[in-house]
Amino acid sequence: MQLLWTQLPSVPDAEGFASPFAGIGNDALLVGGGANFPAKRPWEGGTKIWYDTVFALPSPDGAWRVAGRLPRPCAYGISVTHGGGVICAGGGDAREHFRDVYKLKWNGGELAVETLPALPRPCAFSSGALVGDVFYLAGGIEAPDSTRAMHTFWALDLTRTATGWRELPPWPGRERMLAVAAGRQKGAGQGGEFYLFSGVALRSGANGRPEREPLLADGHAYDIGAGVWRRVADMAPRVAAAAATPAPVAPDGSVLVCTGDDGTKSHLNGHPSHPGFPRDVLAYKPDADKWEIAGKTPFSRATVPTVEWHGKWIVVNGERLPGYRSPDVWALEIR
Repeated sequence: MQLLWTQLPSVPDAEGFASPFAGIGNDALLVGGGANFPAKRPWEGGTKIWYDTVFALPSPDGAWRVAGRLPRPCAYGISVTHGGGVICAGGGDAREHFRDVYKLKWNGGELAVETLPALPRPCAFSSGALVGDVFYLAGGIEAPDSTRAMHTFWALDLTRTATGWRELPPWPGRERMLAVAAGRQKGAGQGGEFYLFSGVALRSGANGRPEREPLLADGHAYDIGAGVWRRVADMAPRVAAAAATPAPVAPDGSVLVCTGDDGTKSHLNGHPSHPGFPRDVLAYKPDADKWEIAGKTPFSRATVPTVEWHGKWIVVNGERLPGYRSPDVWALEIR
């Protein structure tokens, strides 16, 4: 497997955004919302700001333009592309997390927002992916001050949205947020699978505020046809939280975990010696149930969305270091 990275035009914001929504509408790349620290960093007393601007890039060699606005400022939700638009689910702001689900549609000159059935509960920092026509969403946290992550698994059939979200059996492991998720369709008539790897569990700290536990390593696969979970190989040689999501899937079916936080440098947050997040790409091989290192990224990222566009996987903005975002947009070609 060969991983080829190229850079696309940067989003027109000096700082860039953590965890915006991203997807394809009318063959344009749409990026909306997200959060950043536009002035001081958090350890300097800076204030995080949430955004509602939606940008559009009509072609990989085009120029960004403002397409419109989200219904409200939002970040840390999950987005997928389906039916010519971008399905956006959950997320939140400084005060609350949302149940909102909507579809962004772009005709080249005007952005339209179509309301879809709300989530069963508010959530942000969840993990999700599309398998066929069904949008699957796992875990997250219900409120900004939650001291326990969610152990929920929901599905919305995007061809029959009036039926609403279905609650499915959750994976047989710890509750979590910021896990790695991916969807993979098998051959014709063979169904598909939803994968969930690593992530973060929470506990209540001494002051009653949420505190992260050591990152999880376990992996799980949900067989769409059978409706059952199975345990798969633990992530190795490292774990990953907030990696590029949904995780790219290679033509051979490998799930690629691009960068993400392995939790080993958190003691350096805010220190100039912080090296950034790991830059390796881990590949999970479903048929062999094993992990291997597939290559490197030219960047360090966490809380970053992906979208498939023009035969490549696009990695949009995200955190380059704790407290620092990036406006960069990268394209991955898998050979």
